[in-house]
Amino acid sequence: QLQLVESGGGLVQAGGSLSVSCAASGGTFSRYVMGWFRQAPGKEREFVAGISRSGGTTYYRDSVKGRFTISRDNAKYTVYLQMNSLKPDDTAVYYCAADLGAGVTTRQYNYDYWGQGTQVIVSS
Repeated sequence: QLQLVESGGGLVQAGGSLSVSCAASGGTFSRYVMGWFRQAPGKEREFVAGISRSGGTTYYRDSVKGRFTISRDNAKYTVYLQMNSLKPDDTAVYYCAADLGAGVTTRQYNYDYWGQGTQVIVSS
């Protein structure tokens, strides 16, 4: 069973940058499509970005396009989310998730494994 552990969250001022990472263990990382989701207080969890098994295909929600970059290193069993030009609306707990499916999906119910989340707070 795959285990996922996020790290790198924290407090940053609006306009700043932050990178979060997700380290995987207990499975063959390259078999999994990976995604980042987030949940703000009082809101439902939402898709942020996803990346295919090889890293060749990525998808982003519209509100983060051009600001966030998802990447992965299959040799290091790690997926990353680089967040630039952060806004207070980006404040949330960020979760990584793994999906054994064929392609990147935005649907959280397709993802089989989840990390515990890391808090990102963007101050105005």
